[in-house]
Parts: sequence; C-alpha cells; structure tokens
Amino acid sequence: MTAPKDFNDRMLSLGLARVSEAAAHASARLIGRGDEKAADQAAVNAMRDQLNMLDIKGVVVIGEGERDEAPMLYIGEEVGTGQGPEVDIALDPLEGTTLTAKDMPNALTVIAMAPRGTLLHAPDVYMEKLAIGPGYPTDVVSLEMTPAQRVRALAEARGVKDSDITVCILERPRHEDLVAEVRSTGAAIRLITDGDVAGVIHCAEAELTGIDMYMGSGGAPEGVLAASALKCMGGQMWGKLLFRNDDEKGRARKAGITDLDRIYARDELVTGDVIFAATGVTNGSIVAGVKREPGYLTTETILMRSKTGSVRRMIYRNPIR
Repeated sequence: MTAPKDFNDRMLSLGLARVSEAAAHASARLIGRGDEKAADQAAVNAMRDQLNMLDIKGVVVIGEGERDEAPMLYIGEEVGTGQGPEVDIALDPLEGTTLTAKDMPNALTVIAMAPRGTLLHAPDVYMEKLAIGPGYPTDVVSLEMTPAQRVRALAEARGVKDSDITVCILERPRHEDLVAEVRSTGAAIRLITDGDVAGVIHCAEAELTGIDMYMGSGGAPEGVLAASALKCMGGQMWGKLLFRNDDEKGRARKAGITDLDRIYARDELVTGDVIFAATGVTNGSIVAGVKREPGYLTTETILMRSKTGSVRRMIYRNPIR
C-alpha cells in the first residue's frame, strides 16, 4: 500500500499531544497507590475519549490486547470521528504501570500515528531490540553481532575506548548472560526496571542521557513505538520477533507476518512518516512527571514529527476541575 504524501500530520500533532496529556492527567491520581490495573484503565479511558475527538479514520494496530480484552484500547479498534485521513495508531496508554503504582521514575503515556498501512502490526510477543543514536554509519552494529562485538564496533565508530560506552538494558533474569558479556568489554550498563520505550529514546540524545546503545528483549509492540520515536529523532534500530511457542507464532501469522525470522530495520517497523507524543506521568530522564500545584496540574510532553525532524517540548498547565 502506497502511503499518502501528507496525512495532515502538522495539524494532527497537537491533537496527539492532547491525547497523551489527557492519559497522563487521568493516571496521575493513582501514582504511588499500588494499583497498576486501575492506573492503566484510567489512562486507557482518557486516551480513548480524546482520540474519538480527532478528525481521523483511525485503527489501533498496536494496543492493549485483542478485541475480547475490551474495555482496553484493543488491536483493531476504530477511533476518531470517521472524518479525515486514514491512519494507523500505536499506543501504550501507560508505559510503566508498575512505575506509576510504585511512584518510580520514567512512567510515560505514549502514542504514535502514521498513514494507514505504515506501522508494523506487531503481535504481543517478545522482540529482540538493538538501537543506537544518530551520527553513525549505516549498520555499524547489527543483531547478528554478539553483544561484545556491538560494543567494540560502536566504540571504534565513536573513536573511544570500549569502557567509554554505556548500554541500557532492561533488568530481567533473561538478560543475565547479556549483562555479563557487555560488562566483560569494560562498558558500563544502565539497568532499567521497566519502560523500554524510554530506554530506546535515550540513545537519540546520548549527550544528555549518557546512553549510547540499547540492547535486549522486550515487548514487540513497544518496539514499534520506540522505532516511531527514533524515526523522528534520528538513530538506528533493529528488531527481531521472538516466539516461545506455536500460539505466539500463530499470532504473528494472524497479523500478516510470514517470515518469522526476519530482522526489521527502523524504517521497516515504521515505513512512512510518523508523529509521536509522550507525556510524563512520573519524573524521568526524558520529560518531567505530572506536577500538582494549588488548583492546577502541570505536564510536560515531547512531541515529534518525522517529516521535519522537529522535537517540541510542551508544558501544559491545566486547571483541576
């Protein structure tokens, strides 16, 4: 399917920011309350309400599960007024439900929008991910390399020692061997407890975050969201779907994926222009969390467009009603 040259992304971008802001406001009252499901549902409800105000013919291609898992924003759900451009939507109403419930850093509300047929319909399985920031030769690192080889190749491209590289990895038992191999090179590791969309985004601003590379496996839907952000900010990313059983392979085939061993580059995960918005729920290294002031809630949103490469940071102060 050939994507349209313009899906009105300039005008829709501000509407997308309102969607992520509304979800952050809704989940903020549940920060530190220990109820992950309630926080997630509050974000879902607010995100759906705002999406249905946009003049789009939207379909959720990365969402909160299958149709029978409603009232979540399920895969295949149609949103918008039904007027305007046909678009794919990838979303995570609350990226970091545990982070929110425990009042830990880097919980975000995240959403991306692109012309219909341009976002990979990634099934809810794991994906092996590798990402670096902008400014490097194409394919300077790859998923075919061992973790140690990736560190050495990136260090050589930067003209630094291996020990000057910092890798972000999701802290999980499945990553113990990965962590050990990366540390064997002398590279530093920043472990994160949740939120690998934020982990990938960190690579695009290495000067600010100190993170040069992201490695490890996490949710495939989050991989598409992360690729959307990197397409706007610059950087390279690769992803390979990982399957634990035949049921997961069946989900991939149902989503139209025939080559189960394929390695997707960033522009294969997101084939057209995309807009991306993320709003902070708890304080983090990308955006500030929701701040409650007398009579007001203040949020920070990062809003990006791949067509222009623009990255806008927006502070929104809204009266509490």
